[in-house]
Parts: sequence; structure tokens; C-alpha cells
Amino acid sequence: MASGILVNVKEEVTCPICLELLTEPMSLDCGHTFCQACITVNSREFMIGQGESSCPVCRISYRPENMRPNRHVANIVEALREVKLSAQEEQERDLCVNHGEKLLLYCNKDKKIICWLCERSPEHRGHQIFLVEEIAQKNKEKLQAALDRLRAEQQEAEKLNDDLEEERTSRKDQIEQEQKSVQDYFKQLRGILASEEQKELQRLEKEAAENLDDLAQAESELAQQRKLLRDLISDLEHRLQGSTVEMLQDVKGIMERSKTFTLKKPKPLPMKQRRVLQAPDLGGMLQVFNELTDVQRYWEIKIT
Repeated sequence: MASGILVNVKEEVTCPICLELLTEPMSLDCGHTFCQACITVNSREFMIGQGESSCPVCRISYRPENMRPNRHVANIVEALREVKLSAQEEQERDLCVNHGEKLLLYCNKDKKIICWLCERSPEHRGHQIFLVEEIAQKNKEKLQAALDRLRAEQQEAEKLNDDLEEERTSRKDQIEQEQKSVQDYFKQLRGILASEEQKELQRLEKEAAENLDDLAQAESELAQQRKLLRDLISDLEHRLQGSTVEMLQDVKGIMERSKTFTLKKPKPLPMKQRRVLQAPDLGGMLQVFNELTDVQRYWEIKIT
């Protein structure tokens, strides 16, 4: 049985959002740690609904760009995943829960490991029965093939994630350059065009938000797929490293989940081009301003 210390450690490295062991732990300024996928989704929801992000545990506000990976916690989680069951627990897993006999047979119809008493029961009577050793190698090969395919999918997912990060940096630089160009342009016209400059910046910020929002959506969806992919791979690795009984237990379910998983690539996100800046006719504006000033002076003199 797991010790009390092990249980306490597991509670410390459990994500407060999904209640599972932390995956790619990310820590906030307040000290709380979450799965990268979980806190990414939480951050996006708060940004859309309230305009700022806050910790799901203590509600202290934080800036998403200040989140940092927690390598220490990640190492603890990895070590915890590798903890083996005690000899007594392993032995109990090899016994039939109904009869207490060794699980040495495999019912091909029900896809279950059974004992000799189960074989004689009405539930399995007339079914095709094999020794566990006879069916183990075939299923092991299937599981290994599924694991290899999912690992390849994981590599592609990581590459896609790197591409999205690179695209984010490129677009952010482009947006910053456009902002600087707008600011430099209107700085020369500050005396007359202060209000026009503000309007132009507001339009640019809106267009930038739309571009970054599309990218954030793609990142969030990919993060969820990566988490599901890691869970499937972890389950397959655990089965292949464990006992034969553990490998074959509900093998049909894990095989179906592995076969049906297909990485959905993010749709191409074309950069939404902002409209071409139409500079106002400064000379014309100055001429109109001067004419209005002359008219105003004329009437002031006439009235006096």
C-alpha cells in the first residue's frame, strides 16, 4: 500500500484545475503551479471575459507572459510516475477478484483475463480461451505499434508548437514595428493631429488583438491535444513496463483510444492585414485653419 508520505507528495504535485498529476508544470507569481494546458485555457478565458488573468486558487492577478516552467516540480512528478507497486499489490493484481485464483487464462470473446473457475462459469462457457502467454506477445506487438505511432504524432505536435511560437514572435515584432511607425508618423503632426493619432492606434490595437486571439486559440487547442497524447503514451508505456496481467487488462479500450487518436493540425492563420494608412492632407488642413483664423479676426475687428 502506498505510504502516507507518498500520498502527501502526490497531493502537492496535483493540478488544482484538472486534479491530475501536473503536466509541464507552470508557476505563477503567487507561487501556485498548474498544468501548462490548464492555465493557458484559464488565462485565455479570463482575458476574454474580464480583461485580466487571475490565479484560480488565490485570485491574485498575474501576467501570462510572467508564467515560468517549474522544473523542480516536473522532476518530482516524473519520479512519482515511476514508483512501482509493492510486491503485495502486484500479487493481488494477479488474482481473480471473484475467486481469488491466479489469472492464467484469456477469454478472446470478452477480451478479459480470467482464472480456471471463471472459465467454468456460465459467463465464459463455450468461449474461445487461451493461455495468457499465448495471447500476450500478439497484444504486446499491437501496443508497441500504437506507441510508436503516437510517439511520431508527439514529435509532429512538438514541431507544430515550435512553429506557432516562432510565428507568435514574428507577428508580435511586426505589430510592434507598425505601432512604432504610427507613433513616429503622428509625432511629427502632434500639434494638429493628436486626436487622429489616437484613433489610428486604437484601430491598430484592435487588429492586433484579433490576430493574437486567433493564434492563442490555435495554441490552446494544440495544448489540449498534446496533453491527451501524453496521457495515452504514458498509459501505453506503463502497460508495456508492467506485468502481463496489467498489460492485458482492458487492452481493447486502450487500443481503441490509441487507434482513434489523430493529431488535428492548426488551420493556417493568415495575418490579417491592417488597412493602408491614409495620411491626411496636412497642407490643406493648415490652409483651412489659417482661413478660419483670418475670418475670426475679421469679425472680431468688425464687432469692436
